Amino acid sequence: MLTTYGWSRGLQRDFAPHAARGLLAGRVIVQQRGLYRLATEAGEADAQLSGRFHHQAGEGEHPVAGDWVAAQGGDGFALIQAVLPRRTAFVRKEAGTAHGLQVVAANVDVALLTLSLNADLNLRRLERYLAATYESGAAPVVVLTKADQAADVAAATDAVQRIAGEAPVIAVSALTGAGLSLLAEQLEPRRTAVLLGSSGVGKSTLVNALAGAELMAARAIREGDEKGRHTTTHRELIRLPSGALILDTPGMRELGLVDAGAGVAAVFGAVEAEVEALAAACRFNDCRHEAEPGCAVQAALHEGRLDPARYGSWLKLQRELVHERAKEDPAFKKAQQREWISRMKSARAWMKQKRKWE
Repeated sequence: MLTTYGWSRGLQRDFAPHAARGLLAGRVIVQQRGLYRLATEAGEADAQLSGRFHHQAGEGEHPVAGDWVAAQGGDGFALIQAVLPRRTAFVRKEAGTAHGLQVVAANVDVALLTLSLNADLNLRRLERYLAATYESGAAPVVVLTKADQAADVAAATDAVQRIAGEAPVIAVSALTGAGLSLLAEQLEPRRTAVLLGSSGVGKSTLVNALAGAELMAARAIREGDEKGRHTTTHRELIRLPSGALILDTPGMRELGLVDAGAGVAAVFGAVEAEVEALAAACRFNDCRHEAEPGCAVQAALHEGRLDPARYGSWLKLQRELVHERAKEDPAFKKAQQREWISRMKSARAWMKQKRKWE
């Protein structure tokens, strides 16, 4: 059973110290409010954390769906003693809190970033999902659901592809079956995919369509605003008939990025390169590209040579990352304050000189 869930020689090496203690290897296939279900060599077992591990584990170190663990137990029940090192981890800032991290899924090979082709299609949200995915180490695939409800699938797909870059973009309909074979090609036996997206985009319906069975409960979106309601309330790793593994997750209203500088750079590489090239023509070497006179970036925005929506989104995520780092790193915060003071002094000196010329 472990092999069908992705067990490898690397995992065998990582597990060796736990095997020496007589512990059992397992993968978390269901996670719900502190309770777990494991796939083990002896079959499935319900599990919970051992008291010591529960108290000693740090932030983000408790097991999540997709994790490989070392457990003690038998007769269909186990106590989780440790989590094996993660190859990849999809992490976000915990919703509704100023601090705190939440690991959404672990050891994922492919992230299926799911958006619905209805009025709630949000390209700015897609940029966040892409950045978090690249930062996680997984490969992104953008899935546009409910293609049967879209007025112009080709136009919507083109708009999404411009954001997604080299990531595949696949429009599907669970109702008609359109695009499902293309999506299935992205899923390989013993490799793990995770479905990520807002409530109501059709993640559970998509799992059912790929599985050819009603495995997950699904609800229709609300009438009027076309926004979804939560259906999945837990995280579950499902083995499809093809042997591929797919992890369904609850819808996420918020996706706060965590240490995602490399991920943001991967999504906005073209924008960054364009801004860097334009900045060489700015009047001031330390131009912030906001309200400074002679700013080549602002000129390009006004003239339509630089996409305002993409630039604004990139700027917003950059500021968010700086803000989060400043909260955690006092030295970085002081450096940012010194830079701001320096820029303000330069701007005041320029204005003073400009009045003299006038």
